[in-house]
Amino acid sequence: MINTAKVNIKKLKDNAVLPAYGSEFAAGADLYACLDGEVEIAPHATVMIPTGLAMELPTGYAGLIYARSGLASKKGLAPANKVGVVDSDYRGEVIVALHNHSESAQKVAAGERIAQMIITPYIKAIYEEAEELSSTVRGGGGFGSTGSK
Repeated sequence: MINTAKVNIKKLKDNAVLPAYGSEFAAGADLYACLDGEVEIAPHATVMIPTGLAMELPTGYAGLIYARSGLASKKGLAPANKVGVVDSDYRGEVIVALHNHSESAQKVAAGERIAQMIITPYIKAIYEEAEELSSTVRGGGGFGSTGSK
């Protein structure tokens, strides 16, 4: 069973495209570039790409913005911050900071799919200082500590 929730979307520009799922069981909905024309992103540069959308996520949920696998692997374009976060109380335009990881300039066209968003619940932690933490087998073992021996 797939969980669903209503998300109110406001188009800020007439040419904005609502997020859409590419397949029946896709976890992420595609976000589209809301541009008047093409934008070129120089090698190793970041450009803010507008979606032309504002949204009202349910309280207790966040929109996580990830790279689209095809765009990242074929053109080297992915969100600059690796994963963008849209909080449920944010009502401004959703903008994707798209970074060009490649060695050549890449173009983004109006209406092109630029990222994908997964809406997920989160836990609001209550952080408390403690004198001691419970012990585990792993303990303080860090990077690579659980690998094969």
